[in-house]
Order: sequence, then structure tokens, then C-alpha cells
Amino acid sequence: MLSKEAYRALIEWEAVSPRIIRASFRTVKQKVNMSVIQCYAPTNDKDASIKEEFYMQKGNLKILMGDLNAKIGSDNTGYEEIMGRHGLGVMNENGELFTNFFAGNQYVIGGSIFPHKRIHKATW
Repeated sequence: MLSKEAYRALIEWEAVSPRIIRASFRTVKQKVNMSVIQCYAPTNDKDASIKEEFYMQKGNLKILMGDLNAKIGSDNTGYEEIMGRHGLGVMNENGELFTNFFAGNQYVIGGSIFPHKRIHKATW
């Protein structure tokens, strides 16, 4: 569902998978195109095959945001290029899949770079 303003700015959209949608918008003021990827990752208790299917590369992603059901932890050893030390707790299995996916695509986990209040570090 989109607001009227977002609908007018919508250029195109594509359901990449049942869990991923890509949409392109044209900004009003700067007249630039913006691609947005929204996703809903499988929860940690799902079968490995379902999670692996989600993390298979689907194409060129520019922005990835959503409820990724991953816990990346605060130890960024080996992931210094893609994440900071401001995650929550200890990395879980989905967190490992998530960080490996980001590392393989040279993305950065922006939410881990700067400190946040604990209440803002998780969505559940």
C-alpha cells in the first residue's frame, strides 16, 4: 500500500520473490530515481533450504531494508569492512547468513556503525 504521493512517484515495481519486492521512485525535488528493496527474511527456526533460497543473489540491489530476522551481535571480527561493533548480543544463524550475504555483495550494515539505544537495536 502506498500513499497518494508515493503512488504518483512510483516508476515501476517487481515482486522479486514472495519475500522481496523492488520498487523505483522518481523524487520530486531532485528529479532522481531511487530504487528501494523491501524484504521479509525467514525466521531463525525455518529450514536451512528456505533461508538459503532467500539469500541467493537475485540481481543488483541498491537499498536493502526490512525485517531481516537476523541478530548480528557486536563482535565484527572478520566483518570490519561491512559492519560496526554496535549490534545486539551474539550473532545467531540468521545473522551469519545475513553478514555473509552483505560481505559477498560488498554492502554495509549501516545500523551497526553508530551506537543506538538498546530499544532501537531490535524489532521484536
